[in-house]
Amino acid sequence: MNERIVALDIGDVRIGVAVSDPTRTIASPVEVITRVGWGPDTKKIRALCDRYETTLVVSGLPLNMDGSEGFQAQKVRAFCDQLSKAGLTVYFQDERLSTVTAEDALLEGNVSREGRKKTVDKVAAAIILEQWLQSQKE
Repeated sequence: MNERIVALDIGDVRIGVAVSDPTRTIASPVEVITRVGWGPDTKKIRALCDRYETTLVVSGLPLNMDGSEGFQAQKVRAFCDQLSKAGLTVYFQDERLSTVTAEDALLEGNVSREGRKKTVDKVAAAIILEQWLQSQKE
């Protein structure tokens, strides 16, 4: 188990990216990708996975508060199908409240509104990855 995992917080405008260390202990925010289209976005994520020498991806799945899948979850699944076709193995993690948790953490750190806007998506991706890593230990 020395392969990193890339995590994604997929939105309509941006994709937050985080990556684990090789021991899968630490999740670190990496970058925010501005969405262009399925093809270019898929290539960008594939290139990121190549850089971190992994084919494993954890995507946040935006479930409704009652646990059901809505339109946004369907859009995430459809995009992740493209990632699978690009040779990546995709796992899903319930991402309910991950952005709220990320915002709260950034507020606690006294990050400015401008700074929060630039980083919240990658911090949310790190939270999603931390939750997934924890669920694998249980």
